Amino acid sequence: MRLKRRTFIAALGGAAVWPVAARAQQPAKTPTVGMLAAGTPASHGKWVDASVARLRELGWNDGRNVAIAYRWSEGRDERVVELAAEFVRLNVDVIVTSSSQAVKTVMKATSQIPIVAAGMTDPISLGIIKTLARPGGNVSGLTLQTDELVGKRIELLHEIVPDLHHIAVLGYAASPAFLSEVSAAKAAAPALGMDVTVLGLREVGDIVPAIESLKGRTQALYVPITPFIAVNQTKINSLALDARLPIAHGLPELVRSGGLLSYGADFLDLFRRAGDYVDRILRGTKPAELPVEQPTKFDLVINLKTAKALGLAFPTAMLATANEVIE
Repeated sequence: MRLKRRTFIAALGGAAVWPVAARAQQPAKTPTVGMLAAGTPASHGKWVDASVARLRELGWNDGRNVAIAYRWSEGRDERVVELAAEFVRLNVDVIVTSSSQAVKTVMKATSQIPIVAAGMTDPISLGIIKTLARPGGNVSGLTLQTDELVGKRIELLHEIVPDLHHIAVLGYAASPAFLSEVSAAKAAAPALGMDVTVLGLREVGDIVPAIESLKGRTQALYVPITPFIAVNQTKINSLALDARLPIAHGLPELVRSGGLLSYGADFLDLFRRAGDYVDRILRGTKPAELPVEQPTKFDLVINLKTAKALGLAFPTAMLATANEVIE
């Protein structure tokens, strides 16, 4: 009887240990990265691809050891609200997005899920982070250094357009980036002897009347970077060309679709570097401990075809320093 009792206890102990061992052998949950693109596959697709490619280089392969969920807000604020809520319901491990407007919207949806910004404007003054060195919350990533570049873009227009004394700043009125760049443009223009008119757009239907209203009132346009502008770039560039208004943009893509020039941060590089942030977060680093970085690569892109259509000529020195010349 004593032997049988020992056997019973040993068997019982084995039964008690087995489920614990089995649980210990269960595979870890595959992390999910939510890619909340602020535009469309056409406007933002290659930037998102740059983040995914960088993750692959760092050992994260979609469908193997990470799941990547793609969502496109199409430049519409209400879509960002919906998609942010969806990612919260899915309990993704990281959300990647861009633009201060999109980041702030995602922040309202969650204070727990890490958010990586592939590019944001004025993150400190907008309350997104505490400092660049110590963000302090659930957001980190890269800033666009936008205000410092506004004056440079206006200077470039001043070099190209003869006797330029009036520009219009045209953009999406609800965007923090637009408001910030309007302030920077108003600060930079007087030193160049220019006056500034501001026109804010609220929906696609505002684009045609806004540009029509500028005919004969201004000599050039400055268009701040926002997802709304990126999604509607072809329409804006075409209407501006018909109105004989040269445009300075902040993105090369907007020059390739008909704008006159752009100068600004290399967005492919920013989104690629966003992949490094995602990697570190997936490996356990908290976003509050990841310093926000600034752009390191800047591109000047000019469109000779558009310049010719407008009867303008680029200075030789500008042609020589351009990173890309579209002919």
